[in-house]
Amino acid sequence: MKRIVNFAKRASAVFALLATTQIALSAQTFTTLHSFDGTDGANPYAGLVQATNGDLYGTTSSGGPSCAPDGCGTIFKITPRGALTTLYSFCANNVCTDGATPYAGLVQATDGDLYGTNIQLGGNFDGGTVFKINPSGTLTTLYSFCLQAGCADGDEPWAPLIQARNSDLYGTTVAGGANPGGTYGLRYGTVFKITPNGTLTTLYSFCSQSGCTDGYFPWGGLLQATNGDLYGTTYLGGSSPFCQGCGTLFRITPSGTLTTLYSFCTQSGCADGANPNAGLIEAINGDLYGTTSALGAYDGGTIFKITPSGTLTTLYSFCTQNGCADGANPSAAALVEATDGNFYGTTSAGGANGQGTVFKMTPSGALTTLYSFCSQSGCTDGATPYAGLVQDTNGTFYGTTYAGGANGVGTVFSLSVGLGPFVETRPTSGAVGAAVEILGSDLTGATGVSFNGTAAAFTVASRYLITTTVPAGATTGKVRVVIPSRTLSSNVSFRVQP
Repeated sequence: MKRIVNFAKRASAVFALLATTQIALSAQTFTTLHSFDGTDGANPYAGLVQATNGDLYGTTSSGGPSCAPDGCGTIFKITPRGALTTLYSFCANNVCTDGATPYAGLVQATDGDLYGTNIQLGGNFDGGTVFKINPSGTLTTLYSFCLQAGCADGDEPWAPLIQARNSDLYGTTVAGGANPGGTYGLRYGTVFKITPNGTLTTLYSFCSQSGCTDGYFPWGGLLQATNGDLYGTTYLGGSSPFCQGCGTLFRITPSGTLTTLYSFCTQSGCADGANPNAGLIEAINGDLYGTTSALGAYDGGTIFKITPSGTLTTLYSFCTQNGCADGANPSAAALVEATDGNFYGTTSAGGANGQGTVFKMTPSGALTTLYSFCSQSGCTDGATPYAGLVQDTNGTFYGTTYAGGANGVGTVFSLSVGLGPFVETRPTSGAVGAAVEILGSDLTGATGVSFNGTAAAFTVASRYLITTTVPAGATTGKVRVVIPSRTLSSNVSFRVQP
């Protein structure tokens, strides 16, 4: 089984571990919820997603009972308290048509199923797959890449999918596409869309411009901004005068028209960073935020913001502190804007022990290192967190480490910083009459739902889920749910569309 770059090396027997470490900052608690042991998965490269049943779902890039000797990866669910269930092990048949090695996380679509990708195997020339799995563990392979000659339809989808407002799913492949001649003979990567029933359309093939000024190798996923366009990153390529292709930021319409917004290493000394691995997020203020894995003022990578039109500001350069105690190389970690208005994320290296960190950054760029991995003997608390964090509606952050733990093959952890519970709407925008799901951590006994003050009819579907529709007269603003103990507010404003 092939690799473009050796990211794997670079980059329930233990459920009782639950080793809890009090962080030296007030009101913060780090907990190792689960240490993988190989049979239940190993080396989780991606982060977690909270589903409408209240559980968290994720993938491991190796491990599981199939595909000797190391396993071909798994899909798992884990409760917020740490009870883990392996739902599926890849390469379940002797020809591995279901794929192998899921490096991306999952996304829960509006139909309730979870969608994801594998980078290897599948029904064609080892190009990987797109799959869906229901919350109970029934998996369907929707598409196997390299169906077209020369893998013109794409090859090796490393990044997670997103569901756009048109209900289609969008993603990237790091190789394949219409333009031959790429590194390792695997071409340069694509942007694609796929319907929930598996019809795939290649929207763009990278290195379509002379000198690959449009970028190539899109390791990160996509973001659909409030303007309807999709935004993403490429690890290499671009038009930097100081670097032979240090990566780009791009915008692409849902129909496939791509615009390169920024080429990294445009500044002298590459103070703006290079080689973005992760995707972007759209903040409440309308700007886009992301990370580069390399260079910057101190060669440890950067955190940046960029306007939707392409004006970039470097907010923080890692390795500012001696020994990179503040962290280094935020490799595949998309940021999360939390309910306190700050940005949270991880670095895969650096920190007090050189094995990665969890950090908080204010919108103005002031960074605080919250936790340094490998703080416990034998790194039982985990090491090398490639993945970003998710803030559960209970207010706590959850994440994974690729290595470390009681068995050395990765962990699931939680980090509480004292933030309270909230509700999350899915989707975050819609017209009057549109169906909306409201996700929470304890919605039992809810007595009211409102959209920016306008009351809405609703049904409490479960402890974790309310179903409703956008009421007549609603305007853009926070969604609020009244429960017996308090009123919960949505983490972002719900945007009422015309």
